[in-house]
Amino acid sequence: MARVTTKPTGGNGVKVDSSHEPVTESERLRAGARTDQRQPPAKIRRRGGLSIQSKLLIMLLLVSLLSALIVGVIGFTSGRESLRAAAVDQLTTIRELRAFEIESTMAGLQRGVSLDSRNLSAQTLSREMNAAWDELQTRELTPEQQAELAAYYADTFVPELEARTGDEYSDIAFIPESNAGRWAQYHYTAQFADFDEALATDDGGDGTPYSEVAQQYGDYLSRLVNAVGYEDLLLLNLDGDVMYSAYKGVDLGTNLETGPYRDSLLAQAFRDTIATASVNAIETTDFERWVPSLGVPTLWVVSPIGNDAGITGALAVQVPLATINDTMTGGEQWGEQGLGRTGEVYLAGRDGLMRSASRELLQNPDGYAEAVIANGTAPTTAERIAEVNGTVLLQPVDSFSVQEANLGNTGTSISQDYIGGESITAYTPLEIEGLDWVAVARIESSEAFAPVADFTRNLVLSTLAILLAVSVASLLLAQVFTRPIKRLVDAVRRVAGGDLAVQVPQGSRDEFGDLGNAFNDMSASLRIKQDLIDAQREENQKLLLTLMPETVAARYKNGEETIAEEHDNVSVVFAELVGFDEHSQELTGSDEIAQLNLLMRGFDEAATNAGVEKVRTLRGGYLASSGLIVPRVDNVRRAVDFAQEMRKVVQRFNAQHGTSIDLRAGVDTGTVTSGLVGRASLAYDLWGDAVSLAYRVRSVTGDPGIYVSQAVRDRLQDSVVFSEAGTVELQGRPQSVWKVG
Repeated sequence: MARVTTKPTGGNGVKVDSSHEPVTESERLRAGARTDQRQPPAKIRRRGGLSIQSKLLIMLLLVSLLSALIVGVIGFTSGRESLRAAAVDQLTTIRELRAFEIESTMAGLQRGVSLDSRNLSAQTLSREMNAAWDELQTRELTPEQQAELAAYYADTFVPELEARTGDEYSDIAFIPESNAGRWAQYHYTAQFADFDEALATDDGGDGTPYSEVAQQYGDYLSRLVNAVGYEDLLLLNLDGDVMYSAYKGVDLGTNLETGPYRDSLLAQAFRDTIATASVNAIETTDFERWVPSLGVPTLWVVSPIGNDAGITGALAVQVPLATINDTMTGGEQWGEQGLGRTGEVYLAGRDGLMRSASRELLQNPDGYAEAVIANGTAPTTAERIAEVNGTVLLQPVDSFSVQEANLGNTGTSISQDYIGGESITAYTPLEIEGLDWVAVARIESSEAFAPVADFTRNLVLSTLAILLAVSVASLLLAQVFTRPIKRLVDAVRRVAGGDLAVQVPQGSRDEFGDLGNAFNDMSASLRIKQDLIDAQREENQKLLLTLMPETVAARYKNGEETIAEEHDNVSVVFAELVGFDEHSQELTGSDEIAQLNLLMRGFDEAATNAGVEKVRTLRGGYLASSGLIVPRVDNVRRAVDFAQEMRKVVQRFNAQHGTSIDLRAGVDTGTVTSGLVGRASLAYDLWGDAVSLAYRVRSVTGDPGIYVSQAVRDRLQDSVVFSEAGTVELQGRPQSVWKVG
């Protein structure tokens, strides 16, 4: 799309750069100098009485007192920040200690399980138990025994499980599919109602090789459980069968590949461990609700059994929840360990749920649910926590600190936690193989910053008396000192409001009196300069309106830098003088400008009479529009009439000066865009297909005359005589050109 852009010329034909104001800075300075010359310098009057210097000395005495107060405030601020930093540092230290303890505890458990699974006793036990388990697969329970096993689940285990979890379970869902599994559960699991008795008994009394192996190695396995404090210990073969359970629970005899726990974290850890085929492998699961333990959150450490020649099974150890809680609560000695009344350190997983016990639940179980519900925990969740007296995998702690720690960040924050109000927290991710946990230490801000509050209260009380005395003295002296200032302030406000004739009384005989005289002189000078500025502003406005339409000028003055408007149904006239360049060769520069200005003034007058808007004056040419600023139904008619009138202006010029200049003009109608172009040199411009076509049709033959597009001819064909002049191509399409007359 073509666009015609030239700089505008002033009324005398001289080009005007709109990036510069008509009145230069030097002219303003000269005007200001003339104004200053009209104002005689104020006479310096000798003063008597108390000088402003004396008054300032009095004020400095008060400033000294205030300076001491400011120093005290700075000391207070520094002291307060030190106390706050100390509280945060203490909490950070406790967090690091707890994090180190839980990491060490878990690492020790993992090392212990790995060593236990690789010693000679475990290897021998695994081989013999595998053989005994294979033999047990050949044995079947009698119908009476199968009924007794089913009755154990229906009457004992399932009711206890449903009462604990609140869910419903099938009576037969947990009965093993294999003969060996059912045999082991009937002779062991269904026979014991007491866990301690089950741990101490390994002989099923059935005379099977399985009972012999269990009896032979049961003491070794029981001592492992008792010595380390495991919740349970499972022995598995490579097929996923749980061949041995220290507490003979309902997980004994089940298969982790096909049984009811095949989707558990324990089953996945077993598969991952066996898949390595390496005795050095170790897998640790996150907490999951383990059905054989009545839904209690359970964490497992799984390690292969075998040696470098191969593995024969796996050892799975159930880590007691109490081990985790004892480590994180420090044996519930929070106060003795620097956590005060409200502090604690807890664990959280990537799911935003707790992995350790809450201090508030342990100390105040009756009020816990109400406290966490008030802070956003769902009532059903809070009721379940109170019912099972545990927060692991129940209490949401998806706070800012937990989120940051889950991102791998270590730091501190002051934010809302899962309970209570605002808390200071110190958070860090943990480095425990197989677990994606974070540790968060928290303490309520009110308790942590209690020393800060005490320090603040004491300091405030101790300075109140001094401040009171200083305030009274300052009030009395300020009334004397600020009276003339208030008069000056009032006068300045009136000047700011536009009253440049204001004068202040000249009462005092000190520096304030001199300031009043100077203000009066300034007010008079401003009044004169404002008159000059008003006159200059009017000149600038007139010049601006010669460069662009009034609406565009208003937007430009309001600060818009990018101004563009799209206009529909606008007619564009693009005209140029033919023969003026040859004529101007015989003229002097001043004569050329004078004659060019005469022509342009004629064009301007014709545009005004025709109701056409001048867009831009060109050297030897003219760009105008009809319907751009003021929408007109007959804009096409006006544009053509204007072009014809321009030729008449040229003909009158020829008659007066004996010249043979002519005019060639192009007219098109359609949609155009107008706006300001450039920054350093501002120009109002018009562009679009209509402008491009108007520019091109004028030169279709090269002869003088008025040429119009097909669109113009279609709208005026009944009232104007046209003759076909040729064609031009616009955007790949031929356009017919018609000549008027």
